[in-house]
Amino acid sequence: MLAIIETGGKQYRVYPGQKIKIERLSGEIGSPIKFESVLLSGERDNVVIGVPYVSGGKVTGKIIAQGRDDRKIVFKYHSKTRERKKKSHRQQFTEVEIIEIK
Repeated sequence: MLAIIETGGKQYRVYPGQKIKIERLSGEIGSPIKFESVLLSGERDNVVIGVPYVSGGKVTGKIIAQGRDDRKIVFKYHSKTRERKKKSHRQQFTEVEIIEIK
């Protein structure tokens, strides 16, 4: 069984038992979370494609961790003007384990 869900402006292909890192969602560690924007769900011969979402489709998961990703360097450089800007960014994420797909 697989599903394609949409969260945080991105789409993810998920399976039961899979762990994914997604954009930060509010919630405590260990609390359940439901994804209702399911774009596709099914198995090999029985696939349901939503227009744009599958009606009645739900994916449930459990929050495993909340954290911040590795540091990304943002460096802007303009030649001949001696302009250099160095910044860094750490994106917040939520790690979710997929439990069930309906």
